[in-house]
Amino acid sequence: MNKKIIFITGATSGIGRIITELCIERGHTVYATGRNESSLVTLARMGANVFQADLSYIQDIEKVCAQLPFIDIAIINAGVGIFENAYELSDEDIESMINVNVKAPIYLSNRLAKSMIQKKSGQLIFIGSQAGKVPTKKASVYAASKHAITGFVNGLRMELTAYDIHVTAIYPGPIDTPFLQKADATNTYRDSMKRFLLKPEKVANEVMRTIEKPVREVNLPRIMSVTSKLYAIAPTLVEKLGSGFFNKK
Repeated sequence: MNKKIIFITGATSGIGRIITELCIERGHTVYATGRNESSLVTLARMGANVFQADLSYIQDIEKVCAQLPFIDIAIINAGVGIFENAYELSDEDIESMINVNVKAPIYLSNRLAKSMIQKKSGQLIFIGSQAGKVPTKKASVYAASKHAITGFVNGLRMELTAYDIHVTAIYPGPIDTPFLQKADATNTYRDSMKRFLLKPEKVANEVMRTIEKPVREVNLPRIMSVTSKLYAIAPTLVEKLGSGFFNKK
């Protein structure tokens, strides 16, 4: 594989951490950002160039972008989820999901695309979610944030195709990572979905494949592409089938 300069957000845990380690192992030059200082220290020892940043703040986004060289690939992975009814979320919870899941990817794309346009090459890989295609209860705001990114990515792809810049969206179902504990402290969602949880390594390896061979989008598990199409045709049926999730209230 040709060696690339790769920028990864949300690199300190979950699939972001695994993707970062794989990129380092394969000899790519890696720039990684996240909030966990100890994880960043470990990644730096492995060979990554690291920046501690909270992407919910525009000043941190500006700081990171100012330190980046021309990059070949950006993997926009950082995300926040809080699984609760919309009417039970605090303003801070809502703002956190919108800032990290919607604003940060758009701000980053705005800045990173400019340098890629100059080179007329590059790839932007976004880690979306099946929630952005098929929402469930207790995830309405999270789904809204991921739905926004689905629309953004599809439009961005058309805007950048003339510059030979590839735009890929990865749409995984629930993944067995610490993200789920943070999103739902009750573990209700994990318990109801435990038979369907994706291994983070599976998602990370799919991302690595898109580096080697860019595609429009990847749905994980594959059956999810059928589910989202069915939802577009028969939303009431899919909503009834999904009504068993989040039954704690």
